[in-house]
Amino acid sequence: MTEKPLKKAALLGITTLALIAAVVLSIGLGSVQLSPTDTISTLFGSGDEANRTILWDIRIPRVLLALLIGANLAASGALLQAVMLNPLADPGLTGVSSGAAVAVLFILLAQPKYVSLVPLAAIVGGLIAAFLVYTWAWNRQTGFTPIRIILSGVAVNAVFGGVIGLLSLLYSDKLPSALQWLNGSLSGKGMNAVEVLLLYSFIGWIAALLCIRQANILRLGEQVAHNLGQNLNRIRFTLSFVAVYLAAISVSTVGLVGFVGLIVPHIARLLVGSDYKQALPMSLLLGALILLAADTAGRTAFAPTEIPAGIVMSMLGGPYFLYLMRKGET
Repeated sequence: MTEKPLKKAALLGITTLALIAAVVLSIGLGSVQLSPTDTISTLFGSGDEANRTILWDIRIPRVLLALLIGANLAASGALLQAVMLNPLADPGLTGVSSGAAVAVLFILLAQPKYVSLVPLAAIVGGLIAAFLVYTWAWNRQTGFTPIRIILSGVAVNAVFGGVIGLLSLLYSDKLPSALQWLNGSLSGKGMNAVEVLLLYSFIGWIAALLCIRQANILRLGEQVAHNLGQNLNRIRFTLSFVAVYLAAISVSTVGLVGFVGLIVPHIARLLVGSDYKQALPMSLLLGALILLAADTAGRTAFAPTEIPAGIVMSMLGGPYFLYLMRKGET
């Protein structure tokens, strides 16, 4: 291996170690504080019974959810940025998350008896949003262009945001039950939610890793891709479907968590470059790390009051979005 690949591999290793350390620290933080040593001993069965209950019934499911959802949203954002050739693309900003949210919120507020269909409804809602984005972005002469997809996504996001507001007004009496979900809270979930999400996520990660070559082809530019005999529209549809899937299963579980898909791929590119062979695995690791840090900060900074992870990410992501715009990252 040359020096540069060694450096990238080292960065991936360091990020993995940082993630493991963050998991141990996060599990130990809360109303009952545990040192890293106590946390590890409790995890392996030699700790206090009460501590084991706290860890396995409350904290570990929440930490695992943060890891899964952070990785999902980061991978979704990375793929969307490849499709749109724009580092400002994000599942939330392009309407995908809002489309999934409308479908889930309709079930939670209007048809709660169908709550078992929430994951499927989220995927369908996200796909409808993506379909509208591509339909409005299509031009007979030029086909799909990144700027038209971005502008269509902003419009779709605005429309579905309005629908979310309308549902909130029409079912205001039932809204408190869905308020945590709307704010992207990871609290109150058990291992059942983790097991379901893990299955869906694993499928999505495999699909995303299989899309690395196509993402790199899009990165080369349209002219080079055409010269290689590639069907760009088919590649964009494939990557978009995987991105929608990853974002939708996350939204269906904990609600709207924005800006992970915007911030993380950009940081990953700064660390390991634009090649998706390194950028996508780094995005998965960093997404898990950043959302875990956001959720941990939200539940400990103002304890016993908890701030949902979605609110924390919005407070961090908004300024970062403006920073990217000021730098001209469009």
